[in-house]
Amino acid sequence: MWGMVAGVLARPWARRVASIALVALTDTLFLLNLRRAGERAGRAAERLETLERSNAVHRQMLEAAARRPRSRDDLLDRLRGGGF
Repeated sequence: MWGMVAGVLARPWARRVASIALVALTDTLFLLNLRRAGERAGRAAERLETLERSNAVHRQMLEAAARRPRSRDDLLDRLRGGGF
């Protein structure tokens, strides 16, 4: 089997065809890897955007909690003063 392959590859045209096939295979694998890397980067960007939105909402909730009245008396004072 290997002797037959070696015999075919001994011819110059067969080596040329084999090298072209290897280049085509290498290019195809490279492009597929680029596509997969792009998809992975897109998913990571989407996760980052979701995390940023979540953090913004959490920060707003914390700011609102910091501004709330601390006791019922503070609440009554704010209601009477028209602070709401």
